[in-house]
Amino acid sequence: MQKQIELLMKLQDIDYYVGELERSKDYLPDMMERLKRETEDLQEALESHKKRLSEAKLEQKGLEIEIGANNEGLEKYQHQMLTIKTNKEYDALRIEIDKTKEAIALAEDKALLLMDEIAELEEKIQDYELKADETRKTNAVQLEQLQTQIDAVGEKMAMKDDERKNVLVRIPKDLMSAYERIRRGRGGDVVVPVRRRSCGACYKQLEPRLVQEIKKGDRVITCDSCGRILYWAGETE
Repeated sequence: MQKQIELLMKLQDIDYYVGELERSKDYLPDMMERLKRETEDLQEALESHKKRLSEAKLEQKGLEIEIGANNEGLEKYQHQMLTIKTNKEYDALRIEIDKTKEAIALAEDKALLLMDEIAELEEKIQDYELKADETRKTNAVQLEQLQTQIDAVGEKMAMKDDERKNVLVRIPKDLMSAYERIRRGRGGDVVVPVRRRSCGACYKQLEPRLVQEIKKGDRVITCDSCGRILYWAGETE
C-alpha cells in the first residue's frame, strides 16, 4: 500500500505542475500585455510632450512677432506725439499708446511663461527618451523570455500527460476514483502528511490509534474531517 501512496503523491505532483502550466496560459499573455502597454504608454507620453513642445515654440514665435509689431506701432505713435496739435489728438494717441504698451506687457508675460514651459518640456523629453529607450530594451528581453515560456507550455504539458498515463496504469481503479473525487471536491493537495498527530491539510487532531495505522501503511486512510488521504512522512509524533 505504501507503493500506492507514493504513486498517488507522484500523480499529485504531476497534476500540480500541469495546473501551473494551465494557469501560465492565462497569466503569461497578461504579463506580456502589461509589458507592451508600459512601453506604449511611455512612447505616447514622449510623443505628447514633443507635440506640446512644438506647439509652445510656435506660440513663442507668434508672440515674438506680435511683440515686434506692437513695438513698431509704439514707435510710430511716439513719433506722432511730436506732431499733434490738439488735446483731443493727444488724448486719443495716449490711449493707443497705453493699449499698445499693455498688449506688449501681456505678450511678454506669456512669452516668459512659455520659455519656462519649453525648458521644462525639453528636460522632460530627455528623461522620457532615456526611460523609454531603457524600458523598450528591458521589456524586449522579458517579452522574448515570456514568449519562449508560452511556446514551451504545450510541449511540457504533453510530457506531463505521458508521465501521468504511466502512473495511472499502476494505480488501482478504486484508489484512482477516490483520488479524483477528493481532488474535485477539495482542490489542492489530495495526499497529505501527518503533522504533529494532525491532518496536514485541515489540522484536525488524529487519534493515536489512527496515527499508528497510518505509520504501518497497510491500508489507505483518509481524514474524517476533510477526506484527504493521509500518509506518514517520518515526522516525530
